[in-house]
Amino acid sequence: MKASIARTQYQPTAADLQVVLALVRGGTLAEAAARSGSDPSTVFRALQRIERELGHRLFERTRQGYLATDTALEVARHAERIEAELEAARAAATGAAGTVTGRVRLTTTDSVLRGLVLPTLPALVREHPLLQLEVQANNALLNLTKRDADVALRATPRPPEHLVGRDLGQIRFVVAGLRGSRTQRALEAQDWIAPDEAMPEHPSVRWRKRAYPKLAPRVLADGIVGVVDAIRSGAGIGVVPQFMLEVEPQLKALTDPLEGCESTLWLLAHPESRHLRRIAAVYQHLADTIRLPGR
Repeated sequence: MKASIARTQYQPTAADLQVVLALVRGGTLAEAAARSGSDPSTVFRALQRIERELGHRLFERTRQGYLATDTALEVARHAERIEAELEAARAAATGAAGTVTGRVRLTTTDSVLRGLVLPTLPALVREHPLLQLEVQANNALLNLTKRDADVALRATPRPPEHLVGRDLGQIRFVVAGLRGSRTQRALEAQDWIAPDEAMPEHPSVRWRKRAYPKLAPRVLADGIVGVVDAIRSGAGIGVVPQFMLEVEPQLKALTDPLEGCESTLWLLAHPESRHLRRIAAVYQHLADTIRLPGR
């Protein structure tokens, strides 16, 4: 009975909420510790204490890490709003209300990173010199719900409904080769470079299999940037996003944009963290500066 009364009287502190938020975002003790500036054992002890005081678990322990319960996710949503208000209050108190500081984690594909994101970064860092950007080039869609990333740029026909998204336009593809090469052979008779089996649903793979069902690529690469690099080496031809030609002058288009080979580029963020000053600044910068050919 006394334990029940103690749990009822327990009021999580701001520090407790930060622990829960860090673990929701990180998913592991090590990642939560890195986000909160402590160590894994401290996070572990704090979580044990919080759950003991509450009288129930906030996280399920799995082999992959700490899986947030619905209660933990609800706590994290409120904690993020508190975080945003504290961030604004600190900026106001220090006279830096217009200053953007902190780290933003951006995830995108290798080709979008090289062809569209990197050219925009100099202007971003000049405008926000105290901003730190952590960029992950990954062809798998990281989970913004679990806060694997803060902002995502993804080519997808339909983004997840629970995310805030902006359609940045259609990514179109062309067959490209090395500028200056003089082969007169038909496309299907040339050496082809293509993404490997890890990307079976990529628009370029689906198009090639429809257009040239008997064609066997000579070189398989682990991503579209790998395809671009192999073309640049002179190893053959391949299908690449049209926007890559603007940053790879050694490549030339051998075709017009391919019919039935396109995708939509989406800029995505989580609605609960989208309003944080640092995330909003990166989100808006990308929305304003990324331009796709034909847009």
